[in-house]
Amino acid sequence: MSRKSWIQFGIVGFLWGIPYLLMKVAVADIPPPLIVAGRTLIGAAILIPIAMHKKTFMDAVRGIKYVLPYAFLEMVGPWILITNAEKEISSGLAGLLVATVPIFATIFTSLRGDHSVWERKRVLGIIIGFIGIIALVGIESITGSSNPKAIAMVILASMLYSYAVLMVTSNLPGVDGIAINGLAMAITCLFYTPIAIAMWPSNPVSTNAIAALVALGVFSTAIAFMLFFSVIIEIGAARGSLTTYVNTAVAVVLGIIILNEPITLGIIVGLPLVVLGSYFASRKTTLVVIAEP
Repeated sequence: MSRKSWIQFGIVGFLWGIPYLLMKVAVADIPPPLIVAGRTLIGAAILIPIAMHKKTFMDAVRGIKYVLPYAFLEMVGPWILITNAEKEISSGLAGLLVATVPIFATIFTSLRGDHSVWERKRVLGIIIGFIGIIALVGIESITGSSNPKAIAMVILASMLYSYAVLMVTSNLPGVDGIAINGLAMAITCLFYTPIAIAMWPSNPVSTNAIAALVALGVFSTAIAFMLFFSVIIEIGAARGSLTTYVNTAVAVVLGIIILNEPITLGIIVGLPLVVLGSYFASRKTTLVVIAEP
């Protein structure tokens, strides 16, 4: 990757590491459907005008038959699953579980015919990361530290995430990611708004919860998606999904430092393996061509 892509990769990893902290704060006072509706309203309000200014928004509208399922796979389903799961599990554990995305993305990419994802170093990294996830889930479940149903919800969300980007980028090549995500966020917001109104909180909502929701919409929804689609233009969707490994470290560290979440045995065992897997999985093998004289 170029230096610019590495910087964007790191920023996306950070911006997608903080949502678990922000959702944990917001969900204490705000119902999950309202959180999803709120963050997507903010994201759409930022991205759609930018796409219209770039004159790319109508390209996404014309590709609605792919943007619509993308919205459900990337936002409608995963965001409500993860937000609900964080009522039962720590933000750090949620971040760790989402680190399964590159594993599923690699499998889906291969099934779609691209076998370049099976380079030895990348496979080694994915295996190491997967072992870390298995150890994490196994230990957390056996020790009873976390709710198995909540763990399953986050893993399901990860599977949806992994297929969503592959699907939309392969079917809408060249279409601006800002336009795609702006429209997808508008769809998601429309879907959840009636539910959010019905579940509008009767108790006062804290300033911290409101600030967390706004930050979630601006930084982790609008800006992060803008940068992510810029990165995957250069490195591809499968490798782009490796930002989840960076997310993992950020989510765990912030959960421990800011929310005083416990450092469980599962995290102690799983985190180093996941981070190590990230390093190897992001290493691209150089192809050496030997020309015969």
